[in-house]
Amino acid sequence: MRPVLHELKEAALGLLFPLHCIGCGKGGSLICPSCQSELPWIFPPICPFCGVDKASDSPCTSCPVFQPVIDGIRSPFRFEAVIRSAVHELKYHNLRALATPLARIMADYLIANPLPCDIIIPVPLHHKRLRERGYNQSGLLAKELGSLTGFPIETNCLIRHRHTPPQAMTTSLTERHNNLVNAFTCKNNSAEGKKVLLIDDVATSGATMDACASALKAAGAISVWGLTLARDTR
Repeated sequence: MRPVLHELKEAALGLLFPLHCIGCGKGGSLICPSCQSELPWIFPPICPFCGVDKASDSPCTSCPVFQPVIDGIRSPFRFEAVIRSAVHELKYHNLRALATPLARIMADYLIANPLPCDIIIPVPLHHKRLRERGYNQSGLLAKELGSLTGFPIETNCLIRHRHTPPQAMTTSLTERHNNLVNAFTCKNNSAEGKKVLLIDDVATSGATMDACASALKAAGAISVWGLTLARDTR
């Protein structure tokens, strides 16, 4: 029933606001079939921790040098081409309708590559950045993913209580990690005894998701796995 409701919603929105592909501009959908066929998928073998594609299934050299708390991170795509454009449109240009097709891709990936999950939690924004942007793109993806998979969503547990510079402004793995130490906390016990699936749009070093996992496990989470739309390996 849930996928049917999503299809009806997309059809209604398409009548009111005709869609154009963010990749090539062709009308009819936000990501046309041609551009979908060229999406930068991450194929095995992948690093068992961070999920990047590599020559073997042993941990990669780009994994955190610090002791990670998160159990692992998975991403369907590299942060390139149409996926990069899609994330930028969703994140910075208020194209919230993109959350639906992108979350559908994440749901399909999750079916093919199951991860432990009792509850879905999006990576939160600090309230200052949330006011500036007006919405949390990770929250939009999590909401759509929950609707497609049936997993419950919790948006009132994990909070970002310390405002930090954007991770893109940092220059090293150590700096990214230190930038986020104690930046997150849990304000209730919703994660206690749960297998948490943490949702974000893009992972680079994994430091943000690891900091979230630290807060969630301190609040009693059994496990924390990260799922992002894309992985930036720069």
